[in-house]
Amino acid sequence: MQAEYSRILLKLSGEVLAGPRPFGTDPDTLREMAGEIREVCGLGVQVAVVVGGGNIFRGLAASSQGMDRATADYIGMLATIMNCLALQDSLDSIGVQTRVMTALEMRQIAEPYIRRRAIRHLEKGRVILLAGGTGNPYFTTDTAAVLRAAEIHAQVILKGTKVDGIYSEDPVRNPSATFYPRLSYLDVLQKNLKVMDATAISLCMDNHLPVIVFNVRKRGNIRSVVLGEPIGSIVTSREEESR
Repeated sequence: MQAEYSRILLKLSGEVLAGPRPFGTDPDTLREMAGEIREVCGLGVQVAVVVGGGNIFRGLAASSQGMDRATADYIGMLATIMNCLALQDSLDSIGVQTRVMTALEMRQIAEPYIRRRAIRHLEKGRVILLAGGTGNPYFTTDTAAVLRAAEIHAQVILKGTKVDGIYSEDPVRNPSATFYPRLSYLDVLQKNLKVMDATAISLCMDNHLPVIVFNVRKRGNIRSVVLGEPIGSIVTSREEESR
């Protein structure tokens, strides 16, 4: 089957890797996620992954309780590195070649992020796990995902979540919330939808990077999205949305 995209960036929240656990990483969930990524690689797609760290530490929550915001964000960046190492181990165990690249220099366990090197790894069929956010406090992992996607010339950002796409409200709290199959970047900003933070969405808009938001917990959804099936919600420019 022909994939719709040849190079993607997959954004996963830390909570996705926690699976049914309240915190930390769940081995079964890691194995399932690794298997799904391997299926996508089998289609000839180059895959970059950015993982959040909320299953281990939340910088914003800590700063709201009195911790210095920059310190809290750096701890959160370290949590993303831990998650990437855990996912790397699961990928390695099923024969997927990987590289962890981090914005915070940590040579004993990961390569420093260098854009050209990251692209070369992708061209050689390796999955790159991009850790450490942007390397700067006050930026979310969503913003880091968009920044890295633009740098490596990814064609799309796939944002895996716990729900089926973008809604007017949290569908778990409000089952009658409106589902949006297609939106423009400006719609997301004007409606204040919690897809990504405003910085990330603005960066997508400036670089014409489409974002597909979908339920990553449904088996096979990553592969289906890559094959171009109408799953989840897509955020594009108004011109593309009207087609």
